[in-house]
Amino acid sequence: MANFVITTQILENYGAHCEDGKFSSGNAYWKMKGGTDYLVTGLDRIQDAVAFVAATAMENSIAWKEFPTGWKTESEWLAGLPDDEEYREFLLEQLQRVSPVAVEA
Repeated sequence: MANFVITTQILENYGAHCEDGKFSSGNAYWKMKGGTDYLVTGLDRIQDAVAFVAATAMENSIAWKEFPTGWKTESEWLAGLPDDEEYREFLLEQLQRVSPVAVEA
């Protein structure tokens, strides 16, 4: 089994905070927000890792959307981290670890 990092993007609809947030009403006002990097373990294929993150982390509401935008092996993701040690440590700390495989105690 391999480890994969799946990256998501978040969109927030500011129009849903004070109006109905619908395009048909002219009240939709979407803004790009951050996202999350998910380290997925316990799967053999990157496609399965993307589907797992989509099934567990994706949201599609009038106010908020989160969806996968990128995927890499863990080694590819680690190789692409910045040289700045402090920022690198921050990214490693923010990495969300998930797995469809139950961990035995």
